[in-house]
Amino acid sequence: MTNHMADDCELCEAARFTHWYYEDEVCWVADCEACSTPMVVWKSHGTRPSKKDLAWMLERLEEAGVERFGKGVGSIDRTMRQVPEHFHAHWRDPQWLSRRWTEIPSKYSGVGGERSLLK
Repeated sequence: MTNHMADDCELCEAARFTHWYYEDEVCWVADCEACSTPMVVWKSHGTRPSKKDLAWMLERLEEAGVERFGKGVGSIDRTMRQVPEHFHAHWRDPQWLSRRWTEIPSKYSGVGGERSLLK
């Protein structure tokens, strides 16, 4: 599978600053730098993944949301606010908006494993 990338896209860059829950050839799931909730990002630059890829990515996002917040807490938000030209979606729990301003960010420590916060 060849992924189309854009040089000026921060989601294509996929910088590893926050906790990463998952990665494969289709997508990656990590804590969003802006809101601290799990976010899935398609590895191809664009907004129209195939139905198969979309279903796969949303399943991985839900798994990360359940891992982080517990079963039944939160839902998928597919509104692409800050980067509308690259498919991504967030897992939103009831406190996501306030967490953005109050929670210490997570830090990258490899893909998977235990989530830890910056000190």
